Amino acid sequence: MSYAPVLAGFFDAAGEFFSSLARVKWGALAVGMLCFGGFLTFRSRACFNALRAAYPTQRFRWRPIWGAYVTAYGVNNIFPVRAGNLVRLFLTKSSVPESSYPAVGSSFLVDNVFDFTVAIPILIFAFTQGVFPKPPDFSKLDAFDISYLAAHPRFTLFLLTFLAVATLFVFAFLSVKVRSFWVRVRQGLTILSDRPRYFREVFAMQTVAWFFRFGAFWFLLEAFRVGGSVRNVMLVYAVTAVSSMVPLTPGGAGVQQALLVKVFAGAASGATVAAYSVGQQVAIAAFSAGLGFVAMVAIFRVRSFKEVIRRGQEAHAAAGAI
Repeated sequence: MSYAPVLAGFFDAAGEFFSSLARVKWGALAVGMLCFGGFLTFRSRACFNALRAAYPTQRFRWRPIWGAYVTAYGVNNIFPVRAGNLVRLFLTKSSVPESSYPAVGSSFLVDNVFDFTVAIPILIFAFTQGVFPKPPDFSKLDAFDISYLAAHPRFTLFLLTFLAVATLFVFAFLSVKVRSFWVRVRQGLTILSDRPRYFREVFAMQTVAWFFRFGAFWFLLEAFRVGGSVRNVMLVYAVTAVSSMVPLTPGGAGVQQALLVKVFAGAASGATVAAYSVGQQVAIAAFSAGLGFVAMVAIFRVRSFKEVIRRGQEAHAAAGAI
């Protein structure tokens, strides 16, 4: 597979974005970013509540948990392969007294319950609209990561099998070497055992966050003149769900851009859709990275991503084992 057309398509879309800056509705863009800030804030509150259930006797504040969440989101939009998740793990662990990495890390999995609940009906809706490509057609997209995996099903199956076996091996090793590991993992998932509390303190917070993100996508569609509507926002949600499955690029950039161009090809002119496909990613990446940097400096007194990694390594060395 030649990646020259993929790169050419991306740079063409980027060119359309920069040439159309004068046509951007800056007011709508600003409102969209405010809504996105609300999305991050309510998601972080849900994470805070999950941690409170895991550590009921510890006293810690929401502010550092919010800072860890937005910092990680910002890093994920700059660095590939979800590097921000490691940053979030270290910053959150350092914000909760007497916490452990397995418990804090497993508490992050609580997010997935809501995400899977809403992603499945959204994807079903998207596939019934006649504009969203079916999985076999992903190989034709101008995104080298997802198109390569779709075009090479044997390699994809091998990769998934290898990752599954490796994961089982790691868990088996840890269960033998560190028996307390599983106790700590279950501790991070404590809130799931109290359904009323889970729905009240986590699911409800994530639902509010979902509507804030809905508003952000609506106003971004308006800002780049594609047009905000329930259908269009749901299609954007479907695009983000697919791109999150292949986290090889920062924020799923290549996959999102290719899918957005395909999905909205008939909604506006090619130049408008191309500008939007890049503009949305640039706006979210810039906003989240800026917010994350402010959180790193103001809350954690950290001035760079490398410094976070260094502190994490030092903390791990001091702690010894898990």
